[in-house]
Amino acid sequence: MNRLADKVAVITGGNAGVGAEIAKLFADEGAQVVISARRMDKLEKIAEEIRESGGDVLPVQCDISKPEDVQNLVNQAIHEYGQIDILVNNAGILEAGMKPIECAKDEDINRIIDTNLKGTMFVTRAVLQEMQENDRASIVNIASVAGEKGCGPAAYAVAKAGIIGLTKHTAFRFTGTGIRCNVICPGTIATSMSNQDVSTLNKDMMKAMRSHLDLSAGVANVEDIANIALFLASDESNAMTGQVLVSDFGASL
Repeated sequence: MNRLADKVAVITGGNAGVGAEIAKLFADEGAQVVISARRMDKLEKIAEEIRESGGDVLPVQCDISKPEDVQNLVNQAIHEYGQIDILVNNAGILEAGMKPIECAKDEDINRIIDTNLKGTMFVTRAVLQEMQENDRASIVNIASVAGEKGCGPAAYAVAKAGIIGLTKHTAFRFTGTGIRCNVICPGTIATSMSNQDVSTLNKDMMKAMRSHLDLSAGVANVEDIANIALFLASDESNAMTGQVLVSDFGASL
């Protein structure tokens, strides 16, 4: 307990799944948490759960693909708590159908890149303006094994690979300053977002994934990813920056 005492954490996509679990765990560990998502009703539900457990939380509506929304998120966090010590870039969306590059549609490419990659860059850029006042700060990005191995729909894999690149760039840029940046690359996670109708999935893509990955190796729970995020956010990982942590039960080995 209290591994994040006196720290303020901003968590994007904090309305469900991994983001909600991270927010709850961080609050339990003493952090003041700012959670954001596009839908305020779902955010308020998670915020109420955190408050009922004795946590301190600020829900802020934010579409991370819009720089003005991102700046409002940062402004509200600073107004409420005066600092940002931890950023978890978790917000992201999936496309339907698991489309490989030869089947990728313009609208999917634009939507996925705008939110998953550009949105993550917008949030990181805005938060870093405040983090540079800190002696110690941690950015935890949530990418995917798809970004590390290419084993996923094209637009999604490209966006997540970009987040890995952003992680390494940020770690390189701020080495020696006390600001760290690491990335978690989960495999399959048991969340509502990952549940797609099998009949809609691209069969060639699924065949390729089955031939390269051991999909029976295991499915992570949201708690598994939240625990890794807690370690990276805490002072226990002070020596780590620029690292890519794959969490897929060895399915991609």
